[in-house]
Amino acid sequence: MEQHDNADAARMAALRERYQAEKLKRVRTEGMAQWQELSEELDRDPYVEPGFSREPLEEETTVVIVGGGFAGMLTAINLAKAGITDFRIVEKAGDFGGTWYWNRYPGCMCDVESYVYLPLLEETGFMPTERYSSATEIFAYCQLLGKTFDLYSRALFQTDVTGAEWDADRERWMVTTSRGDRLSSRFFVLAGGILHKAKLPGIPGIETFGGKAFHTSRWDYDYTGGSPSEPMNHLSDKRVAVIGTGATAVQVVPQVARTARELFVFQRTPGAVGVRNQRPTDVAWFQSLPEGWQAERIVNFTEAVTGAQPPVDLVNDGWTAAMWVDTQKAPESEDEAEELERIDFEVMEGIRQRVSDVVRDPETAEKLKPYWSKHCKRICFHDEYLQSFNQENVHLVDTDGRGVDSVTERGLVVDGVEYPVDLIIYASGFEVTTDLHQRLGFDPVGRDGVALSERWAKGAHTLHGVMASQFPNLLLISLVQGGFGTNFAHLITESAQHVAFIVAACQEAGVTTLEPREEAEEEWLNELLRVGIGGARYFMSCTPSFYNSEQQAIDSRAARNLTYTGSLLKYAGHLAAWREAGNFPGVDLKPDPANN
Repeated sequence: MEQHDNADAARMAALRERYQAEKLKRVRTEGMAQWQELSEELDRDPYVEPGFSREPLEEETTVVIVGGGFAGMLTAINLAKAGITDFRIVEKAGDFGGTWYWNRYPGCMCDVESYVYLPLLEETGFMPTERYSSATEIFAYCQLLGKTFDLYSRALFQTDVTGAEWDADRERWMVTTSRGDRLSSRFFVLAGGILHKAKLPGIPGIETFGGKAFHTSRWDYDYTGGSPSEPMNHLSDKRVAVIGTGATAVQVVPQVARTARELFVFQRTPGAVGVRNQRPTDVAWFQSLPEGWQAERIVNFTEAVTGAQPPVDLVNDGWTAAMWVDTQKAPESEDEAEELERIDFEVMEGIRQRVSDVVRDPETAEKLKPYWSKHCKRICFHDEYLQSFNQENVHLVDTDGRGVDSVTERGLVVDGVEYPVDLIIYASGFEVTTDLHQRLGFDPVGRDGVALSERWAKGAHTLHGVMASQFPNLLLISLVQGGFGTNFAHLITESAQHVAFIVAACQEAGVTTLEPREEAEEEWLNELLRVGIGGARYFMSCTPSFYNSEQQAIDSRAARNLTYTGSLLKYAGHLAAWREAGNFPGVDLKPDPANN
């Protein structure tokens, strides 16, 4: 028994050392500066006809909502349910959908079960065709929500907000747009999306490439041929590079591998890829579900993936199996710390073993194995990605943690070797932890002419991540000091309900402005810090990712720009408790004189 314990301890020590070595390979002094924005050409919307124009709009309304994804749509739907129908939704894209408007790359689908991800299924009567819905189906569902709840008549598409300033005399937000609109609103809701602004790796020479290049969220089917559901027949004579091995690349690679002459997958950090086990929806099962089934299932899933361990696992998929125990929590003893580490190791060992079981070439298989802890990056699930590396036309270019060295006119360079390609596909994801005003594309100006970038220069100041001092009637749906969860749609649903409640409560109480007190914001920050102790310890040992801002050095700003790392259900509980108090705790209010 003692010999077994010694061997187990040695194995864990070796893994701990391997994890640390793999992390250090990838830490870069540039931190978040290693990424860059899309150029104007790469950021062009490929899904709309050029030349769109309309007459500028000038109007007063109760609410202006920035963003037409799930966050903006659910806010609008909840407002309408509360009887508030005079709102405007301003959206950069040509339709509703947010992330699901932009992400139309081949193979794209949600990695969270569609029965818990798609909101309001019982209200719309919609049945997802598969357990994990395709992007095409989710985009169509967003359009269905827009039609069902009459949102199209209140939306301004292909329109960017260019400025927003609080007018203290009128007690309204004055909003301007790229179409010349001048909107005056009592409340201003920033629902720009968690995955909203695409990013590129800052590779030297990236602008010199002479072939075709695009980001996965701006897929060019004119070049590749095919569609999200049809083979890309134009790639049969093309050498293609995919940069990235995260959730997007895992879905793109098998599709490109089917038709490309050659595919080179450039890897900085191996992804963790479990079994997805996709399957069609059982119609009889779906139709037999009782009233209230979706809310119960959503909560059950969130409990399971945050370590609450519900008595019955209703979803029972790769997510709930991997996350059944929350290994990032602060341990109460050395024994618990060792046990949590052991559980984490075992989950990742299972994922690494799957690579060996699937990929035939041992050298390639070893390079595809992730050596990081299970909460460090978002685990992926797919039934074809690893299998793609058994195809003769697919080549893994492992950069040993450095990333691509440079881009030339002909292709990409790694370790002195140039790989000539015709097409570069950037599967590099979205900005998540950059400054909010940067992701929004404009800098709101609040009370006394203070811009958000100035007020938050040393870190965010919010109550629950929803309201911000010096910015009256500004309401946020964001990760900054807000909640976090595997199922983003659950987080967005809770946040949108809360935002709509605040607007409706102010209308009912005759409140013209509300603004959180700074002491309430500091109390919330202390709660974030208290809950985040375990997560901070865990993420410091992680490989760089957007979860830990690429291991960028912690400064005062980063210390304030936290998310609530406890259970999403506990975060929702904080919001519910604030609502149930009934007296706007921690918030200064100004009543409407007309009601006195």
